[in-house]
Amino acid sequence: MSPFPQFSEAVSLALHSMVLLSKSRTPLTVKEMAEKTGASFHHLAKVFQRLRKAQLVVSTRGPRGGFTLSRPPERITLLEIYEAIEGLVPERICLLGGPECPFGECIFGGLLGEFAYRFREYLASHTLESVCHKGKATQNLE
Repeated sequence: MSPFPQFSEAVSLALHSMVLLSKSRTPLTVKEMAEKTGASFHHLAKVFQRLRKAQLVVSTRGPRGGFTLSRPPERITLLEIYEAIEGLVPERICLLGGPECPFGECIFGGLLGEFAYRFREYLASHTLESVCHKGKATQNLE
């Protein structure tokens, strides 16, 4: 497995579906979100199992059931969503997978450490609310 953080299809589906939920005034079903994202129903259902286990969403059964956010969108970070699907974002990256570089100093200097730090900070500093607000600003420019 690569030591670099990955944007798997599951992470992409989780992020985009959570944005859909944050914009919706009513619960959404996996089927509705799968149709809107063009995703496989079964794959998205597995993604939502992880999101529910991480307590980022709440599911309601019944004819008006579906998923809703467990907290307001301004209190859910992209990092929480990412880590619910992929696990913890590494604080350090070694291409050989070890805790320390066997050469004493990484051949890439501080580049990999900087990448890991900036990636994690970006995800931690952006919430569903801030992503949705960006989308509105972008739509107004078009």
